[in-house]
Amino acid sequence: MGLIEFKRVKKYFPIQRGFLESIFTKEKTFVRAVDDVSFSIAKGEVLGLVGESGSGKTTTGRLCVRLIAPTDGQILYEGKDIAKLHGKDLRLIRRRLQFTFQDPTSSLNPRMSIGNAIADAMRLQGIGTSDERKARTEEILERVGLSPVSTFYNRLPHQLSGGQKQRVVFARATILNPEFVVTDEPVAMVDVSIKAQILELMMDLKKEFDLTYLFITHDLATARHVCDRIAVMYLGRIVEVADRNRIYDDPLHPYSVGLMKAIPVPNPKVKSEAVLQGEIPSPIDPPTGCRFHPRCPKAFARCPVEEPELTDVGEDRQVACHLYS
Repeated sequence: MGLIEFKRVKKYFPIQRGFLESIFTKEKTFVRAVDDVSFSIAKGEVLGLVGESGSGKTTTGRLCVRLIAPTDGQILYEGKDIAKLHGKDLRLIRRRLQFTFQDPTSSLNPRMSIGNAIADAMRLQGIGTSDERKARTEEILERVGLSPVSTFYNRLPHQLSGGQKQRVVFARATILNPEFVVTDEPVAMVDVSIKAQILELMMDLKKEFDLTYLFITHDLATARHVCDRIAVMYLGRIVEVADRNRIYDDPLHPYSVGLMKAIPVPNPKVKSEAVLQGEIPSPIDPPTGCRFHPRCPKAFARCPVEEPELTDVGEDRQVACHLYS
């Protein structure tokens, strides 16, 4: 049993119609952001979730920590279905589940000081006195490299650099001593020069707090160095899950093959192969059968008709492709 388990989870967002359109069209339409997804994350593991924009990665991450409720399916945390929790029970479980947003600027209150923004999580959970919360906040600020603490505690977000804001986000996520953290593109909004520092901080916090991560990214080169396993997502579904070395050295699903071949090589004489043709379809009306078949170079007669299931192909690897079923 994993620390986090998804069992056939779906998340559909209803589309709001205009007044006249709603009168003449009774049929409801949905954005199928996450559509029948199953996977597990073991305690202490870093699972990378990769795929193009619009694949449903961020929605999956938000479901993991119950920022949003699923339309269907089970989300198990240590065997308990958190999809069914509400009120006090949900608030208490959120001490152990945290989320770092892709854009740290938009996730921080521009009128709240950095110290108060971090301590606010403890206040909302009813933890400690005011002095105890301040002491704990100063401790975590020091831990994430924002020192001297007196310089940063009363600053506002606009007074910090992008890298410093990202450190604040990690401080806020770890102040409650969580067990599981979803990191959504943690280095997408920072300069390349400090990207390695943020990743190093993330892994140091993992060791110190014994964290388990879901690492959402489109940076496949970075994912290989950070993650233990990789899950490839396409149009709301998981198409392949494997150990990081196996999936990079020998990807099986044609979509995984395309992603891996598109990774830039640090050699100006070597050109990346553009094997993924076209754009990702709309999740409102996904293709029938295998969702990747309109772009797949290996599609055959069965692909547009029958949707493949994610099946075990050995060596702790799962693939959703008719070539291997």
